[in-house]
Amino acid sequence: MAEMKPNSVPRRIHEVRRTDTPSGVAHVRAHQPDRFTVVGNHLVQHPVLSLTAIGLAAHILSLPEGAPVDIRSLAERFPEGRERIAFALRELEAHGYLRRVRERTESGRIATRTYAHHLPVHVPAVPGPAAAPRARRPVSRPSRDARTAPQEDDRGAGRAEPVPPGTTTVPLAPSAPEAPVSAATPPASPAGADQLDPPGVDATPRPGDDKAVALLAGLRRTDARLTLSRRDVYRLAPAVTAWFDVGAGTATVIHTLTSGLPAVLESPAALIAYRLRDQLPLPLPEPAVLPARPATAPHPMRNCDGCDRGFRAPEPGRCRDCRAVPVTTYAA
Repeated sequence: MAEMKPNSVPRRIHEVRRTDTPSGVAHVRAHQPDRFTVVGNHLVQHPVLSLTAIGLAAHILSLPEGAPVDIRSLAERFPEGRERIAFALRELEAHGYLRRVRERTESGRIATRTYAHHLPVHVPAVPGPAAAPRARRPVSRPSRDARTAPQEDDRGAGRAEPVPPGTTTVPLAPSAPEAPVSAATPPASPAGADQLDPPGVDATPRPGDDKAVALLAGLRRTDARLTLSRRDVYRLAPAVTAWFDVGAGTATVIHTLTSGLPAVLESPAALIAYRLRDQLPLPLPEPAVLPARPATAPHPMRNCDGCDRGFRAPEPGRCRDCRAVPVTTYAA
């Protein structure tokens, strides 16, 4: 007679299949005939990209052609802030999954176009100090023969954890030694790392640029996207002064800098510098000077011999009205 079991066999959970692994994730796969996106494991299992960058890349690859993927649109779609989204986009650009280029449209405007690559492309290395590789923790991968999961004991944090039999351990990658940094000397930033101004530009206005500084600082009243930093205002002030020197007025300069702005404005300082440099008008020509008329003295006043009326004439005689009437001579 068979042995009696005190408990019945547990029922199988719907849509969850049995797995041979003692722990970890178990995939519940379903057939998807439409509305799916193919993403390579080289992206979703990237060893260096952050989780935000991987998720953002998967979202961008699932979008249709022409969908907006700028920082503002993505910040409105996801709870992450603009800083985290901008950092994730720069990560994808650095590893060849994203490429943002500025192109001129048919109407003549400059727009930013984003190219999302399903396979990473080669990205030229930027000269500068190389970043130290991330240190990876040893990952335990249980084999299929292992039936029991390793037990965790918080009291033995200071001791080395025993490795179960049949487990493959990935060794820790050696990290580059960090050079000591002096407290008085700040670390050097890599070349071309979001620097608008070359080093050595003084953050003080030149004498005579007060009117140009006031114009540049007030552009944000017309469009909030044209808010410039103090360094950008002082750097662009000489170009605005050059417009004033050729005879351009304040209204003309403001109209040139604020009209026809693109829908996506990433670098207002670069756009203003381009317009000030390429649309500088010619100086006004000198006004034509007419030759001066020779100064002549007026004729003296005379009394008409006929009607005794006063008039101007070089010689004494009769006025114009009396000259029109013939003179009648009577015989003595």
